[in-house]
Amino acid sequence: MVTLTVLSAMITPVVLILATGQLILTTSQRLARSVERARKLSEQFEHLVQQETSVKNTEKKELLYLLLHKAAHRSRKLQRAMSLLYVSLSVFVGTSVSIGILEALDLLVFWVPVGLGLIGAGLLFYATILLIAETRLALSAIDKEMDYLIKNYANDLPKESNTKEQSAS
Repeated sequence: MVTLTVLSAMITPVVLILATGQLILTTSQRLARSVERARKLSEQFEHLVQQETSVKNTEKKELLYLLLHKAAHRSRKLQRAMSLLYVSLSVFVGTSVSIGILEALDLLVFWVPVGLGLIGAGLLFYATILLIAETRLALSAIDKEMDYLIKNYANDLPKESNTKEQSAS
């Protein structure tokens, strides 16, 4: 009966391990998209710098520079979150292993797995806070881009579409 209790205690951190692994997967995809976006913005910015300066060109350069800044900030947040998630994953694995080792050695040191579990949960919590902040940053970049497009190209829409947009607002 004791063996079953130990095994179920060792399995408990597995749920957190799986959740952390899923967050690592989605965060790495978000990081890849963020880096790709920064590269595209950088190419667009370099292209505009080589062109003749005009009012629209200057506005576009300012927008691209702002978006590049936000993309770099997003990438740094995502990288920090990824690091925290990997450390958290390691701590959760350590929690599971420590439960088995302490039981095998017949040591009653319950604070070790509990402490490791709390540290892992704290790291996981902080990583999710960073992911929320990164999402807000991505949303603000999209808002800036949409504001620019509406400001500069609303008149280029056909009259029927333009009136529908204004009546929907």
